Amino acid sequence: MMIDSERLLKTFLEYVTIDSETLSELEMALRLTSDLAAIGCEVWRDNAGAAIGSNGYNIYAKLAGVGEPFLFSAHMDTVKPGNGVKPIVRDGVITSSGDTVLGSDDKSGLAGIIEALRTVTEKKIPHRAAEIIFTIAEEGGLNGVKNADLSSLISKEGVVLDCVADVGSIIISAPGQARLTAVITGRSSHAGAEPEKGVSAIQAACDGISAMKLLRIDAETTANIGTFKSEFATNIVPEKALVIGEARSRNDGKLNAQIGHMKKCFEDACLKYGATLELQVDTQYLSYSFEQDDQLVRKISDACRKIGQKPVFEASGGGSDANIMNRKGIKTVVVSTGMDKVHTTSERITVKNLEDTARLCIALMTDLPAQ
Repeated sequence: MMIDSERLLKTFLEYVTIDSETLSELEMALRLTSDLAAIGCEVWRDNAGAAIGSNGYNIYAKLAGVGEPFLFSAHMDTVKPGNGVKPIVRDGVITSSGDTVLGSDDKSGLAGIIEALRTVTEKKIPHRAAEIIFTIAEEGGLNGVKNADLSSLISKEGVVLDCVADVGSIIISAPGQARLTAVITGRSSHAGAEPEKGVSAIQAACDGISAMKLLRIDAETTANIGTFKSEFATNIVPEKALVIGEARSRNDGKLNAQIGHMKKCFEDACLKYGATLELQVDTQYLSYSFEQDDQLVRKISDACRKIGQKPVFEASGGGSDANIMNRKGIKTVVVSTGMDKVHTTSERITVKNLEDTARLCIALMTDLPAQ
């Protein structure tokens, strides 16, 4: 499992300097396609980009090996500001120059998978068959994987390399998310001359929000209001307000109950003030959960120990491509790559975590089926 650390670091630094903010992943897709083909993988693509307004596409690849394939996945896109990244390596830590994100979310996963594939092929290490999917538009809604053709893959299980914390962290449970969009319509009137004739959409909306249980609901569930828009002159009773919120839970029943509660709060407030409500609920993704003794979790745990890392089992507060893959029939667990302070210009990753990510992939690739 001796990786080429110098090459791995070089690859990662090159990847993070390729602009690939969400929906602009084409250059990254072209580079990854070239790298996978040079390794000897069978590579193909889809048309997911056209469906979601991206200039890129999801990339699929297969490396021949022993037994049924195991799936490795990471996403190509970064959040903003992610263009013009200038990485700095100092004392074993990689950061950006401070005016952009670094992009270790999730180019650490991309680089780790690529180095693992290079290592097992160049050193002719016996390995199981591997399938790869590199997705676009993971940030902001998992839209790349939602539009992926997972039927073109035959893997029954795999990992998504996309999480903070040192390598060894295994996300055995992650929440589902639903988004709530409410348009509240009242009746305008002159706020000074005849306010009694008006129905304030802002007042109704605020009444509904103030009745809601929000933020931390319980150990598995959160809820938040993120957008409130209503712009009228101060002498006009506002007739319309837009409110957008979300709920998350690692229990789908609790998720539905929280959304139902938020919906009823808006309905009661609108009834109280005589406003009307248009409400839309969009389920972004559903939860997944595995026990520590699950066969796939045990396999990943053994791979962590094989590279000298103690497995740590975590429950996440955010979703990932794994949420969609699990619902589409590929049993998938998220593992960490060591990325830290993601989605900020202070984002960082250690060289050791980058190396351990590649080693973990090799350990999983070389976990051959029993003869």
